Amino acid sequence: MSPRRRRALTYGAAGVTAAAAGVWAGVRLLAGGAEPEPDQRASALEAVAYPDLSGKPRRIVEWRGKVVAVNFWATWCAPCLEEIPMFQEVRRKHASQGFEIVGIAVDDVDKVAEFSRKLDISYPILVADGSGLALIRQLGNSSGGLPYTAFLDRAGRPTRSKLGTFTRPELDAFLAELLP
Repeated sequence: MSPRRRRALTYGAAGVTAAAAGVWAGVRLLAGGAEPEPDQRASALEAVAYPDLSGKPRRIVEWRGKVVAVNFWATWCAPCLEEIPMFQEVRRKHASQGFEIVGIAVDDVDKVAEFSRKLDISYPILVADGSGLALIRQLGNSSGGLPYTAFLDRAGRPTRSKLGTFTRPELDAFLAELLP
């Protein structure tokens, strides 16, 4: 075998090995390990308290007894901002059935307060700063992407979640399963 061919085969084998290692690492990173159990997710949500826009610490357990959509968002996240008017409309429509949305902003409190005033957001807004990313990872969103919404049943147990923007029919379908 010529030295040139041997070198080409060596480089080729090294390239295939590197590609396989990259695929393996990518799959492991995206998978983020096993999906947390519902009890672990509920515990993660119950353990945290975030301030509302007036600075008062709030806990998700305050809304137990209602079906709750916990929506993680940020002022710099364009898809997050697209959902807010729809969430407000859906909340108004289903409030009498015991539905609530709690927004958890992964952002700076001043920006969130200003944005909330501009849009006249009517549902509770809590501010998590960057610590909200750790929580959404505990809830099963290993990428930490936004928007991310977790639904809780009336007992406070996580039932469903979605990474990404909701369409109205999709949100209506989620709520049809959870509300009477």
